[in-house]
Amino acid sequence: MIRKIIKIDQSKCNGCGACAAACHEGAIEIIDGKAALTREDYCDGLGDCLPECPTDAISFEEREAPAYDEAAVLAARQKKMREQGMKLSHTGCPGMQVRQMAHPQSEEIPSPMPQAASRLGQWPCQIKLAPVNAPYFEGAKLLIAADCTAYAYASIHEDFIKGKITLIGCPKLDSVDYSEKLTEIIRNNNIKSVTILRMEVPCCGGLEAAAKKALQDSGKFIPWQTITVSIDGKILDN
Repeated sequence: MIRKIIKIDQSKCNGCGACAAACHEGAIEIIDGKAALTREDYCDGLGDCLPECPTDAISFEEREAPAYDEAAVLAARQKKMREQGMKLSHTGCPGMQVRQMAHPQSEEIPSPMPQAASRLGQWPCQIKLAPVNAPYFEGAKLLIAADCTAYAYASIHEDFIKGKITLIGCPKLDSVDYSEKLTEIIRNNNIKSVTILRMEVPCCGGLEAAAKKALQDSGKFIPWQTITVSIDGKILDN
């Protein structure tokens, strides 16, 4: 089948191993001092490895490749965990691991709580639905955010959405490459800055990689930053 899969430029690879560590599917190994895609059927095409490569040796390509075999990935992960004596607490995507967080409660919070004002400045906000050309993109500070950040980070409206044009998405759920759409938005509009807001889970790497590729392919030099939110709602150091 023809599908999107990673490509490793051996001439650029320095063998640091960052991509292999970032690949939770185990598709990449370091062989003779260079990174290699050893299991094409383990590569999900989301590109968690792309933003970790310090030499830009990894890119996407569309070519004939075996289908992503999630069952084989999970079996290999379980085998590795058993060999390492680790508890098999979860067998699915790392981003789907069940967790429960206990947040501090204040007895002084009035009931009912006052409703905070929305800071969303435009509609639609889904990347797939947003038009490439819209008046609100002119001179905009663009926020490209993973869906889950709105639920994990309590002050997202005041801290991130306020004063920005917001586009949200999840490459794990949409199963699309956002980079082409984002490239057209950035290329055809006067975007002042780009903030990428992602979760710490590996599947959010696809969103970050798409945004970075769009910035590169647009041909423009625009200030940008990536901010990562933990599952318990904290900002992590990048």
